[in-house]
Amino acid sequence: MNIPELYIIIPCYNEEKVLPITCSMFLDKLQSLISRQAVSDQSRILFVDDGSKDNTWKIICQLSKQDKHYTGIRQSRNRGHQNSVLAGLMEAMDHCDITITIDCDGQDDVNAIDNMIAAYMDGCEVVYGVRSSRESDTFFKRFTAEGFYRLMNWMGAEVVFNHADYRLVSNRVLKEFSNFKEVNIFLRGMFPLVGFKSTSVYYERKERIAGESHYSLKKMIALAFDGITSLSVRPIHLITKLGILIAVISFAGIIWSIVQEIRGNTVAGWASTTCIICFLSGIQMLSIGVIGEYIGKIYLESKGRPRYIISEKTDGKSIDKDAAENEPYASVDCDDK
Repeated sequence: MNIPELYIIIPCYNEEKVLPITCSMFLDKLQSLISRQAVSDQSRILFVDDGSKDNTWKIICQLSKQDKHYTGIRQSRNRGHQNSVLAGLMEAMDHCDITITIDCDGQDDVNAIDNMIAAYMDGCEVVYGVRSSRESDTFFKRFTAEGFYRLMNWMGAEVVFNHADYRLVSNRVLKEFSNFKEVNIFLRGMFPLVGFKSTSVYYERKERIAGESHYSLKKMIALAFDGITSLSVRPIHLITKLGILIAVISFAGIIWSIVQEIRGNTVAGWASTTCIICFLSGIQMLSIGVIGEYIGKIYLESKGRPRYIISEKTDGKSIDKDAAENEPYASVDCDDK
């Protein structure tokens, strides 16, 4: 097998505090791979700016002038982590043999890249980076995160347990993946659908080097809901089964009421009637809400809007003028750890 060309894809959103620290970490790893001829010298580190509001894009532009292995693209506005990763993958697809997606915060162990590439050379087309443990997490974080993966699998969304978006994907898989045209995307559940030979590489996740995490509990719940409704119709099946169960119970209640009426044991009960009405109304509203979410996704899919829009590139004429004219990369030193 020839020496593969690698693109390391790093989504960034308001990362001006952490990017100057982690950029050298990624470059050191890439240069180490190149020196060992594990990957080609044409390999690149591709930053994807997700419409950041701080100086993230200026830093990316300055990095691209500092070293040829840095490159970047910028979305026209903030579209979310999943769309940023997708934009990087589609942009890199025609330029490389393999891609590795990794977050900018330095929590994912870059040394796992060596094992990922080794697995690729051994014939695997997809290699998932999986956390070996969550001992460093708080009880609440560990409970909610593991509950997230269990819920996803129970709801029918095929995901790798404790895997986020740290993965190696071959060009062959990317070309097949590009045929997935849906607007509502959940990458960690979509790549298993593509198939091909895959494996997992385990690593210890570290604390965030700088800045603050952009994934709150609210966003994690939203991500789980998006993943479930994008990849599975099990919630609708559960609603159908719940409806059948309630219908059976209601039918039994009708028979019981008739029997009590015949026996003359009926007593007017305001509380029981209110409880039944509230319970059934709550079930109906919840069911309508879930069905409405699916209808909303159908509505968005039917529009066929682009999943990402690239407004600027570091190697093109659309580079931000202020960033291009900025002084050499001295105000944020990439080697300063």
